[in-house]
Amino acid sequence: MYERSSVADLAEQLRRELDRYSPGGKLPSSRTLVERFRVSPVTVSRALAQLAAEGLVVTRPGAGAFRARTRATAAPAGDTSWQEVALSADGAADLVPRTVDATGVTVTLAAPPPGVLEFSGGYLHPALQPERAMAAALARAGRRPGAWGRPPVEGLAELREWFARGIGGTVTAAEVLIAAGGQAALATALRALAPPGAPVLVESPTYPGMLALARAAGLRPVPVPVDAEGVRPELLADAFRASGARVFVCQPLFQNPTGAVLAPARRAEVLRIARAAGAFVVEDDFVRRLVHADAGPLPPPLAAEDTENADGVVVHVGSLTKATSPSFRVSALAARGPVLERLRAIQVVDTFFVPRPLQEAALELVGSPAWPRHLRAVSAELKTRRDALTTALALHLPELTLPHVPSGGYHLWLRLPDGTDEQALAAAALRAGVAVTPGRPYFSAEPPAAHVRLSFAAVAGVTEIAEGVRRLRAACDEVL
Repeated sequence: MYERSSVADLAEQLRRELDRYSPGGKLPSSRTLVERFRVSPVTVSRALAQLAAEGLVVTRPGAGAFRARTRATAAPAGDTSWQEVALSADGAADLVPRTVDATGVTVTLAAPPPGVLEFSGGYLHPALQPERAMAAALARAGRRPGAWGRPPVEGLAELREWFARGIGGTVTAAEVLIAAGGQAALATALRALAPPGAPVLVESPTYPGMLALARAAGLRPVPVPVDAEGVRPELLADAFRASGARVFVCQPLFQNPTGAVLAPARRAEVLRIARAAGAFVVEDDFVRRLVHADAGPLPPPLAAEDTENADGVVVHVGSLTKATSPSFRVSALAARGPVLERLRAIQVVDTFFVPRPLQEAALELVGSPAWPRHLRAVSAELKTRRDALTTALALHLPELTLPHVPSGGYHLWLRLPDGTDEQALAAAALRAGVAVTPGRPYFSAEPPAAHVRLSFAAVAGVTEIAEGVRRLRAACDEVL
């Protein structure tokens, strides 16, 4: 069993047994728990720390762990009302509000309550993550000479070269920067390309985390509709003309949330329209390594086709995170021209550099025989899970419309019957024991219909998929 699973299992066991102890009562010693549950001392320590963070136990160095006492009244809170003034003072001069709405991001980051199946997750289930390969890579990386020293601010040359080869075309390692995950790379790109108050064109629907980034940077997202073949070029051209935007953010491959792939006939057209507008295209290539086994050859990144006059229209973002682990935050930014230096400067100011041990571990991982084996295994499993979910939905929830079955990525985008309250459905699903993601956060303006996104990567397997659909059926019976 993986260490993380052992910690969660032990914490749940202890949580259920807390009623045996009176408030203030002492729990068994760590040594006793190690022997009883046959886990490591580290697992015991982490499980107790989890319960302490939940306020269920209190740990005292040298004394042990005790069941927490119930407080009759909450401790008086300090008066922080002055912060409302400080955070909003001179707000009339702001081009956009300075508040940040992270709800669209936290819904995919928050762990569901115990017993709730996770159809809302944005990462691979631990059973699909290459945990042993990552652990071995990190161990080897830590022993490399100089592994704990300061890396080049642009990133390790070998890792930049690996990302450049993956992009293809004429992209070179000199045009690649290593960043701390796709979200950080997107944040850097948006800050580099548009000033506060400026419009930025986004796909509609699109990834809520990108919308949150844009708004946090003071930008105004302008939606451009997406269909089964990706963004619609004629509407993209109209949006550039109407808004004066100089940036378009898109996901040409297995778009989140629709799963669409930008059609071959549209790829060159999107680049042509951006050039005509004097604008950048930010390409978020986030799930290229989560292709399904039946997908066939993939189109190259748009950055590989950005070769006309070598004018650097595309700023490319690629990441290892989705194919590995949420904590394996290694990504790359690729660009050419003056924008590359601006990206580099912003990244240096914000973070200095990505920790060298993590970069060394990434090199060890992608250079090991375990890496292609992992990608093949995930590719086959994602297809199996996708097929299981689409089959179960067709049998038990035919009123939910699935306009497109993707051949990559980890989710399905379903349209709900007209008049459905998607928030009420999500709440009913949670009561039924399955977490789903409402569609509203994926739209930067008024949505054309109610939707829900279902992830099939964060659950344990096809058995949980079948059970999750059964629970979702019960929620739909309550709401629809």
